[in-house]
Amino acid sequence: MEVFLLLVGLGMVSSFIGTLAGGGGIITLPAMMLIGIPIQYGIATNKFSSGIASFTSILYILKNKIFTLKALIPVIVISVVGGMVGAIATTSVSERFMNIAALVLLVFALFVTIRNKKWVEELKDSGPNQSPSFLSKLTPFFIGIYDGGFGPGSATFSIIHYMRERYSYVQSAQLSRVLNFGSCVGAFIVFYQTGYINWNYAIALAIGSALGTQLGLVALPKVPLKIARTLLISIIFMLIGQVVVKTI
Repeated sequence: MEVFLLLVGLGMVSSFIGTLAGGGGIITLPAMMLIGIPIQYGIATNKFSSGIASFTSILYILKNKIFTLKALIPVIVISVVGGMVGAIATTSVSERFMNIAALVLLVFALFVTIRNKKWVEELKDSGPNQSPSFLSKLTPFFIGIYDGGFGPGSATFSIIHYMRERYSYVQSAQLSRVLNFGSCVGAFIVFYQTGYINWNYAIALAIGSALGTQLGLVALPKVPLKIARTLLISIIFMLIGQVVVKTI
């Protein structure tokens, strides 16, 4: 019961922060590693819970008519394929390699977050880019691969991508949840087939993640960008230290 409640609370905190600024997986995955859950099981559990939470985000978006289902389907489809590719790659490597990769990707996520200035800029254009490049259209696929294979920081990359396409911060954060849903579905299909799933962990984390996501969506329009960015950077620094200890 203690572990169940811990995972519910962990899911709430990580999804709340992840909805606001990305980086929810940066909290959940290293935290699960620290309490003794093997990294492959941790990733699979995180994919299930994140997928459930992101599905509630899609329901929220459609209910409030923020985007149409027609606009969301291409994002979901391409990220599902990316998530499957990333998950297949993950199940083919050792746990030690994944721990080392986790550290490298966390440092990279920190670098991208610090360097990108669009976090603190207000959108001045009239609307999103109506003629995205071919590379821009493929970006959700590559983010899906990263999210399906590991995950921490993927929502951050998604937000940055959509802001570069001239969506507002709020719209970018909402679209990042849609992309996350697709990649989580693709990854979970692979992880379920390979047996990397513990339903007790997954259900507990999913309950917390769904609650945290809904709270985050309500708070999203009210949170200053500087606060969201500062919070994420602080968390990344803290968890890089934790993963270093775990890897050593």
